[in-house]
Amino acid sequence: MKSNKERAAKKALRMGEVVRIDTAEIQQHVDQVVRDTVEETLNGLLEAEADRLCRAERYERTAERADTRAGHYPRTLQTRVGAVELKMPKLRRLPFETAIIERYRRRETSVEEALMEMYLAGVSVRRVEDISEALWGTRVSTGTVSNLNQQMYERIEAWRNRPIAGAYPYVYLDGIWLKRSWGGEYQNVAVLVAIGVNEAGYREVLGVAEGLKEDHASWLGFLRHLKARGLAGVRLVVSDKCVGLLEALGECYPAALWQRCVVHFYRNVMAVVPRGKLGTVTAMLRAIHAQEDRVAAAEKSQAVVAKLKELKLSQAAQIVADGAEETLRFYAFPREHWRSLRTNNPLERIMREIRRRTRVVGCFPDGRSALMLVAARLRHIAGSRWGERRYLKVERLEEPSGVAAEGAQEA
Repeated sequence: MKSNKERAAKKALRMGEVVRIDTAEIQQHVDQVVRDTVEETLNGLLEAEADRLCRAERYERTAERADTRAGHYPRTLQTRVGAVELKMPKLRRLPFETAIIERYRRRETSVEEALMEMYLAGVSVRRVEDISEALWGTRVSTGTVSNLNQQMYERIEAWRNRPIAGAYPYVYLDGIWLKRSWGGEYQNVAVLVAIGVNEAGYREVLGVAEGLKEDHASWLGFLRHLKARGLAGVRLVVSDKCVGLLEALGECYPAALWQRCVVHFYRNVMAVVPRGKLGTVTAMLRAIHAQEDRVAAAEKSQAVVAKLKELKLSQAAQIVADGAEETLRFYAFPREHWRSLRTNNPLERIMREIRRRTRVVGCFPDGRSALMLVAARLRHIAGSRWGERRYLKVERLEEPSGVAAEGAQEA
C-alpha cells in the first residue's frame, strides 16, 4: 500500500501540472488596470476643472454659472504607464485652459525628461527612438528628440552661467580630453572644470567650459569667466602642474596660493624610476608629506633628493628637487584640511564618472555637444548628495594656525 506521503506528493504533482501562471498575461492585465486608473483620474480632474471655470456642475442651474459645456474632444497623452485617452472639455464662450495638462502637450513631463536624459547619457538618437517605442508604445521622431535636447541645452546654459555668490577659499581645477569630428577628421577637445568649497564648507560645481586645449588662452578665458560670474575669496587652488594654468591663475587670482597635486607629482617621479625601485621611492615620497609641518617636510625632501642620488636615480632626484616645494602649500592651512588639500582627488573622482559617461559616445559631432554632456552630468552631481554633505569646517581658517600664522613663519 502506498503511504500517505507518497499519495500527497503525487497529488501535489498533479496540481502543479494543472495550475500554471502566465506572468506575461498578469503583467499586461496590471498595466491595463494602472492605465485605466490614470486615465479615469485625469479625466475626473479635467471635469472638475471645467466645473470650476463654469462655476457650476454639469446640468446645474444657478445664477453664478459663467458658461456652459459644448462637448469634448479626444486627446492622447503618453505617460510612464502607456498612452491614455483624455476627454478634453469644450466650453461655449470661455477658453478651457487647464493647469493639469499644458496646451498642445502630448507627453508627460517625466517622459520628456527621460528622453533628454537618455540622449545626454550617450544614447544615440536612433536608440532613443527604439527605447521610447518599447517603453511607451509610441516612436519619438528625430526632430522631437532634437527639440527636447535644445530645451535641455538652454537649461544647462542658464545653470552654467549662473552668478556665483560668496567666497570660495578652496578651488580645484582640472580638464578632460574628449574627441570631436571636425571637417572629416578627429580632433581632441578639452573641457575645463572647476569645483570649490564655499564658506559653509560645502562643495559646489563652479563652472565648466570648452577649451581648444589646456593652454594659457583656454585657462585664462575660463578663469575670467568664473571671475566675471562672481568667484571671489580664493585662498588656495589645487591642480596638476600646467604652465598655461599657472600663468592664467597669476593674472586672475594673484593673491591665491597654488597647491600642486601630490598624486600627479608622484606619477611624474615614478615615470623615471625603474620598476624594481618603485616601492622604495614611493615610501620616500610619502614620507615628505607625512611630516608635522612645512619646515620638516622641506628638510625631508632634501634628504629624499640625497637618497635618490645615492640610488643613482638622478632624474628622479632632479624632479623632486625642482617640484617638491610646490606640493607643500597645503601646510599653510589648518591641519584638519590637509588631507583634502594635498591632492586633486575631489575633482578626479568626478572626472572618472564623466569619462565613464562619455566613453559610450566615442566621438562627439562638435565641441558644444561634448560640453553639454559634461555639464549635464556635473549638474546632476551637484544636485545629488555630493553637494548636500558638508566637506570641510572652513571656519578653522580664521584660527591662528591658518594662513596668516604660516605666512608670518615663512617671513
